[in-house]
Amino acid sequence: MLLRMSSFDEAVLAIQRSKPRRVVVFTGAGISADSGIPTFRDANGLWRNFRAEDLATPEAFRRDPLLVWEWYESRRDLIREAKPNPAHEAVARLTDAIVVTQNVDNLHTRAGAPNVIELHGNIFRVRCTKDHRVQMRVEAFTDLPPRCECGALLRPDVVWFGEMLSDDAVARAVSAIRAADLLLVIGTSGIVYPAAGFISMHKGLSIDINPDASSTSTACSFAIAERAAVATPPIINAVLEAQR
Repeated sequence: MLLRMSSFDEAVLAIQRSKPRRVVVFTGAGISADSGIPTFRDANGLWRNFRAEDLATPEAFRRDPLLVWEWYESRRDLIREAKPNPAHEAVARLTDAIVVTQNVDNLHTRAGAPNVIELHGNIFRVRCTKDHRVQMRVEAFTDLPPRCECGALLRPDVVWFGEMLSDDAVARAVSAIRAADLLLVIGTSGIVYPAAGFISMHKGLSIDINPDASSTSTACSFAIAERAAVATPPIINAVLEAQR
């Protein structure tokens, strides 16, 4: 499909005509940019001269769990202070929608979205490396690297480079995307696979919101070149109005 940098009005008109009932919102790092959370790949993506690809791996954790946890605590501190922005809040108003997110920042849930599929995990969950028990640990750890009550190391319950996505999360996301009347793609670069490939599974009306053209723009019916916090609220308003 040829790239169509379509106007906001065209997208709204398509929503009004289709009156979508089954909506899926697929989000990436761009939706959290206005909450002050830098992506791995932007100018602030380095930490002590390490790239995310150097630290977010099973090999790095085995080699130096303290270093990996120091990095994750710095990100957890930043995300803990961040607040959902107007894009998160608008998405949460679609109470019947399914949110499929590549983000680990928990902001969709904090904004009130009731049905969130976290493809890459949650930075505030931890998993025991021995018995794999998962628990929420939002507050900062007093000692690093943190340990489970059983004495084993804890690790962030996120998908690291080289690891597979959860089969359950993938199945739920694919099923929802294929069944959707409307797919809203917000703030994703379209370069993180396999999650980015899910977008091509949708054959109905789709709208991409991203200030920069990307592969997702070409895959969607309409592309709105704007920040998520600016374009998402009026698009959600149009969906809610069409559903009345």
